[in-house]
Amino acid sequence: MSTPVADAYFIPIAPGRYRPTDHVGGGWNPDEQHIAPVMGLLAREIETHHASRRTDVLAISRATYDIHGVLPMDAFDISVEVIRPGRTIELVEATLTCQGRIAITLRAWLLATSDTSTIAGDGFPSMPPLADTPPWDFSSLWPGGFVRSVETRQIKVDTGQATSWVRPGFPLIADAATSPLARMLGVVDVANGLCPRRLPGDVAFPNVDLTAHILRSPESGWLGLASHASFGPAGLGVTHSTVYDERGPIAVISQSLTVRPKAAV
Repeated sequence: MSTPVADAYFIPIAPGRYRPTDHVGGGWNPDEQHIAPVMGLLAREIETHHASRRTDVLAISRATYDIHGVLPMDAFDISVEVIRPGRTIELVEATLTCQGRIAITLRAWLLATSDTSTIAGDGFPSMPPLADTPPWDFSSLWPGGFVRSVETRQIKVDTGQATSWVRPGFPLIADAATSPLARMLGVVDVANGLCPRRLPGDVAFPNVDLTAHILRSPESGWLGLASHASFGPAGLGVTHSTVYDERGPIAVISQSLTVRPKAAV
């Protein structure tokens, strides 16, 4: 059971063990967890594990999440394992187990950082400024506590394409600090719901994964998502997004979709 009232997405109940609050209710089914906030929690567990065993800091450069199935609104456990140790490069895996089964895994590459500011650059287009993007009621399209908690601004670009600014309404964990990167990874899964090609009442298109390739750590505050969704002719789809803060691009993410028209379509 979830924790009904709390100003956070999760409540810690033991080392590596958490209980969701009602703010985590999902978009496809409000009685299941939305996968977005727990993605941030998995990243935070990897960062915490890393800090506990090293004095130097490697940065997460890629985060790949595999969603093994739905996540009930129940307590769960997270374990962390170093798959490939190294001085400047590590591969680390976090595994979330709920009700006796694996529900989601995160494999993250961690890399040593250096000052490359003099050669930094990218070819991404600019996001529409936050001030020029009107508020949008995300909950008009999707149910669930998590969607209701996310403050959203949006400009529709085309079918299956939108530019959005989002800001989560609660911290990941009550009374605990979270890095800006873990906070970002705890919200970007909403990209697939921000730019649907078809209404979710007509077609189901849940994602089975999310991969983020990261350019830099984000700043606190609003996050921008320039997203477009594509459906193939045989039940496969992909939502691809560039992620921004108000300073510029942060990361690119992709989500693999299973596209399932409902019987009435």
